[in-house]
Amino acid sequence: MTFYEFRKRFPDDDACLHHVMLMRCGGGTDPKSPFLLDCPKCRRASKFHRSRGRPSYACQWCGHHIHPLVGTPMERTHTHLHKWFYAMFLFAMSRHGVAAKELQRQLGGSYKTAWRMAHKIRAYLAELEPGKDGFAGSLSLTGEIEIDETYVGGKRRGPRGRGAFGKTIVFGMLERGGAVRTRIVPNVRRHTLEPIITDNVRQGSKVYTDELGSYDRLGQVGYVHETVEHGRWEFARGDTHVNSLEGFWARLKLSIRGTHVWVSGKHLRAYAHEFAWRYNHRHCPEQMFEELVRKVQHTRLAPVSIP
Repeated sequence: MTFYEFRKRFPDDDACLHHVMLMRCGGGTDPKSPFLLDCPKCRRASKFHRSRGRPSYACQWCGHHIHPLVGTPMERTHTHLHKWFYAMFLFAMSRHGVAAKELQRQLGGSYKTAWRMAHKIRAYLAELEPGKDGFAGSLSLTGEIEIDETYVGGKRRGPRGRGAFGKTIVFGMLERGGAVRTRIVPNVRRHTLEPIITDNVRQGSKVYTDELGSYDRLGQVGYVHETVEHGRWEFARGDTHVNSLEGFWARLKLSIRGTHVWVSGKHLRAYAHEFAWRYNHRHCPEQMFEELVRKVQHTRLAPVSIP
């Protein structure tokens, strides 16, 4: 979708709210006509009309209100809905992330509002495909899996896992030709990393890692384990490498430095999920915005009755 197509499809708040209502409840296609639904309160076939002054639709018989924005990033906000849609459009179209300052320049308003919108959208991206133990992705990884960890921010002094002052550890698993999953971990010890792998990688898969000792027992717990020794400047030995995951780390870090300049460890999880979502849609980038908007139908919807 181009910018002009976006503006034609979502010109104002009414068009955006109608689209959300349609995706979550169905019952209508014409923005100027009421929604035809069975009221969950009075149990009657009803026309739901747009409420005046509220982002909701009311039953013609009992006045029961359906709030289509409940459970979405746009819930409880005073920012115009079409600005939220445009922010999501920017997130879907960008390949290097969207800084809060850029949102402020594009949408107007305060930096605080733009920052909050950006983090709400990132949190929403992390919930699109909830998987085991906080990963983005609901199915176990299988086939050939690259496993690695990286350090982001701060200063690194000393061997891996020691003296990494101010750094945040990001652990990742990448299925070759498939999805990548990321997680923030407190350390790179075996008792931290091995349970994550066994919970999210199918038994019998072939896993590739570097020479970190925390991965030594993977061959004994149901995996075919191959190792490449980075400490000896060995980065590939035939198909044995973690270069695909290293490429993802490089893109993540370059985008943080180039777009965001700096990211705190507190919020790094959200940024990692954002770039994992973008990487996982690399084969169908034209569908990213459509999927992002379409996913609102799977969020929590709790209609509220207002007299």
